[in-house]
Amino acid sequence: MQDVPELVIWIAKIVLIFGGMIATAAIMSLAERKVSAWMQYRYGPNRVGPFGLLQPLADGVKFIFKEELIPAGANKLLFRLAPALAAMPSMLTIAVIPIGTTAVIGGREIPLGIAQLDIGIMYMLAIGGLGVYGVILGGWASNSKYSMLGGLRAAAQMISYELTLILSILAIVALSGSLDLNEIVASQREIGDWNICTPMGVLAFVLFTIASFAETNRHPFDFAECEPELVGGFHTEYSAMRFALYFIGEYCAMTVMSSLNATLFFGGPSVPFMPDAHWALGVLAFLIKAGFFLFLFIWVRWTLPRLRFDQLMRLGWRVMLPLALFNLLATGAWIAFTGDH
Repeated sequence: MQDVPELVIWIAKIVLIFGGMIATAAIMSLAERKVSAWMQYRYGPNRVGPFGLLQPLADGVKFIFKEELIPAGANKLLFRLAPALAAMPSMLTIAVIPIGTTAVIGGREIPLGIAQLDIGIMYMLAIGGLGVYGVILGGWASNSKYSMLGGLRAAAQMISYELTLILSILAIVALSGSLDLNEIVASQREIGDWNICTPMGVLAFVLFTIASFAETNRHPFDFAECEPELVGGFHTEYSAMRFALYFIGEYCAMTVMSSLNATLFFGGPSVPFMPDAHWALGVLAFLIKAGFFLFLFIWVRWTLPRLRFDQLMRLGWRVMLPLALFNLLATGAWIAFTGDH
């Protein structure tokens, strides 16, 4: 390993992490149907492969060979570009999330993350905020009233809850004293040091989790693609692989939010009661934590009813945002009077 160029190791990490994210999106498409079937006492997919495990592969083949249609009057350039703009931000933000501690392989130390940025949080917020453009451009470029309304709803929803999301993250930044996700993880080596164990961290966690559902347009906040009102929302007119890009982008966004939740509040790759655990155990711990929050996305979808759009906006501006501001002020007061950060 000492003779392997740094570029080769970096490319290998990119392939593994991005490949793992795409694989997670495929697995989630199956888990969504299997878990919902289990909750509703149904079988779910059980025809393609053993126990239906090859259903994502069948879906992929269908998307590849399906005819692609562009509506009359659509802006062809933006119509083709919008799905990529929606999927790319969530894929790019995974680059700064540490999936483990530093691995030692063949006597060489390898950070288990694609990029180690001192301003990793800033990078995530900047790149992640671009996802709204793909949604609203896809709705507008389709030349459909249903798509347009879905895009406008998504834009209003994502911008509104992004404020709460940012403020809840800032509380954790203040507690850890760093914008570097690796430093935030390093400050949570012991289970008692996890940010979820602090009073401000608990409120920040609740606000962040709710806001992540709204940011990813997931139930009970899936108004952008509300079938009873908007047929299919901003992607009503999409088909074939461009629809698949929206589909993959949603699951990638869920993966990023789950990974960020585990990193900010539950120590990321830190193993409970084993602060000096092997790096492989750390990776396993991170995957288990992120996997739980991915399961939570599915669990909530089949448990809670969808709110009305006005209730969504009222919750975001009149409840979530004031609570996030209060939590940030309380965090500042805690640090000022105790010097604990």
